[in-house]
Amino acid sequence: MQALYAQLLVGLINGSFYALLSLGLAVIFGMLNIINFAHGALYMMGAFVAYFLLNNYYFSLGYWWALLLAPIIVGIFGMFLERTMLKFLTGLDHLYGLLLTFGIALIVQGVFQNYFGSSGLPYAIPDQLKGGMNLGFMFLPVYRGWVVVFSLVVCLATWFLIEKTQLGAYLRAATENPTLVQAFGINVPRMITLTYGLGVGLAALAGVLSAPINQVRPLMGADLIIVVFAVVVIGGMGSIMGSIITGFALGVIEGLTKYFYPEASNTVVFVLMVLVLLVKPTGLTGRAA
Repeated sequence: MQALYAQLLVGLINGSFYALLSLGLAVIFGMLNIINFAHGALYMMGAFVAYFLLNNYYFSLGYWWALLLAPIIVGIFGMFLERTMLKFLTGLDHLYGLLLTFGIALIVQGVFQNYFGSSGLPYAIPDQLKGGMNLGFMFLPVYRGWVVVFSLVVCLATWFLIEKTQLGAYLRAATENPTLVQAFGINVPRMITLTYGLGVGLAALAGVLSAPINQVRPLMGADLIIVVFAVVVIGGMGSIMGSIITGFALGVIEGLTKYFYPEASNTVVFVLMVLVLLVKPTGLTGRAA
């Protein structure tokens, strides 16, 4: 039972990263209609920004500052990408966005791999989150519990912002009928840029949370991005709540598979994706175009 609980915890932690990353992808696709294949590279950039902030000779900012600043810094980089490249994809086929963002991902990963190699760089757990708690049935490391709870709070806050606030209503309207929204005096291009920055910032936030667990590696995003795309497809392309629920659920299913049948743990997500698409091609919570 101890091994089962340990795998469930690992599954929840992986599910937290899946949920944050797929949420960012769902925001970008649902609002901007862009398949953002650079998401994994930007997740990696978030972890590296946290590493640079901690090891900078002049600043030496710790984990809590990185948790605040890294998503903002990477989000600004994402907004720069949107303004200089991605804005020209408006109205074009999804394939162009996929190819462009895939190229951006290769360039970003190549630059970091050239300077830092492929080995992982350590990132220490903050002192406030070290240690663990004995729950009786298992020993829970405090940091891992924090990752699960904080990820869930961020995911639900993002869902509330987009689905239940006036700003979210403007965002949804701007994607459906930008000309009409602009006629009401709303700067649609700026909203699109900020939305892309929000999606990228969620990826960077996941990178900061992942750094003390998985170390900081140039290819850490490449290991996750295919699984995250599968999560988005299962939940429904562009579905905010679908991405959150599916991300956590698939993390738990993956953890259970590692316990009961480890050989299938790397493929169970894709098997589930095929089964869902056979039954419901739009995903669990997606709607037909």
